[in-house]
Formats: sequence, structure tokens, C-alpha cells
Amino acid sequence: MHLVLVARDAARLEAAAKRLRAEHGTQVSTLALDLSHQGAPSQLAQWLADAGTEVDVLVNNAGASLMGPVADSRPARLRGLVDLNADAVAELTALLLPAMVARRRGAIVNIASTGAYAPAPYVAAYAASKAFVLSFTQAVWAETRATGVRVVAVSPGPTDTAMNTRRVPGKRGPGSVADTVMSALRGRGPAVVDGRLNTFQAFVFGRLLPASAAARIAERSLRKAALED
Repeated sequence: MHLVLVARDAARLEAAAKRLRAEHGTQVSTLALDLSHQGAPSQLAQWLADAGTEVDVLVNNAGASLMGPVADSRPARLRGLVDLNADAVAELTALLLPAMVARRRGAIVNIASTGAYAPAPYVAAYAASKAFVLSFTQAVWAETRATGVRVVAVSPGPTDTAMNTRRVPGKRGPGSVADTVMSALRGRGPAVVDGRLNTFQAFVFGRLLPASAAARIAERSLRKAALED
């Protein structure tokens, strides 16, 4: 597939594009853009339209995380996190979905998180933003079931990326998450959790335990990491 890569760092984008072109012989376009900024999703959609680029698969993967108590957080950083993790996902989906529905083909993959399934003290805004992504995607999936467009949320657990450098048991590589995304696109349901252990934990914390119990357990688990951050 030909690719359009969007992120903030132009140099890293072009390096990734150069590698992908060399390894796979695919066309790769890049746009340096901070999707947390107001109007950025509309700017991206206009840039695609001006280039005559028809998007077959949208992957909403841009995200940010903050560790620490809300009382110690800077409000503007929390707002920026929510703008990127939740608002940009909803806006880009709304901008690009109509053309897919009109063509009666296409796919939207929204990257959520295992944190979407229960409250997560010390990463409260992150988990809440991913809960929005999960719920939003499940609803859009129901709206589009008869349109030929595939809509799915994929929820990784701890993944070895620049955003998550801490040592965490069971951390998976980006390639494993990508494999789960491709498998999810071939499925039918609205949500997939990456990895068996993560699936089990999401079920226990999201379905079996009351929210208050899940929050207390998560608080004890995440407190040390928050203090060390």
C-alpha cells in the first residue's frame, strides 16, 4: 500500500519514508503537522484533497501520555493530550469517513489502549482519552456496519515506543501490534485487544471488577511508577 505519514518531526518522517521506499518500493508522502493543534485535522484533510489523495485506510495512531497526579499536572498539557488523543481522532474520522461510505469501501483503525477499559490513576487523562476512543469507535462501527467500511479500535498494552521507555513486564514490540491491526481488519467486531494477557486483563478490569475496585488496584500498581517519573 502507498502511505501518507503525519507527525510533528519532519526529519524523522522523511527518514522513515526513505526507509519504507527502499525496503518496499512503495510511494510515501509525509506531512509535518501537530494534530493536537486546533484546525490541524482539517488542514490535513485539505492537504490530501489538494494532492488528489484518496484515503483507503485511516490509522489514528498519534498519541501522548502524561504520568503523575492530576493535582500536580499543568492544565494546558492535559488539554493538549485530550485534544490529540480524543478530539483529533473524532475529527479525522468525521472528515475522511464520508468519502469511504460513498465508495462503499475503506477502513478506519483507531488505536486505543488497555487503559481504555478501566480508570487508571496517575495516567488519568490518558486512560480517559482512550476510553473515549474505544466508545467512539464502537459507536461508529455500529453506524457503518452496512456501508462496506471497516471500523475497529485496537487496544495495545505497554508497547516499546519512544512514548513508553519504562521497563514493564510483558511489553510488546510495535510489529506485534501491527500484526494485531491487520488481523483486526480481517475480523468483524468493533474492538480488539493486542495480546492474550492484555485481553484477559481488559476483561477482568473492564467487565468483572467494579470501577472503584479497579481504580484502587491500579492506583497501587501505578503509584511507584508515578513517583519515579
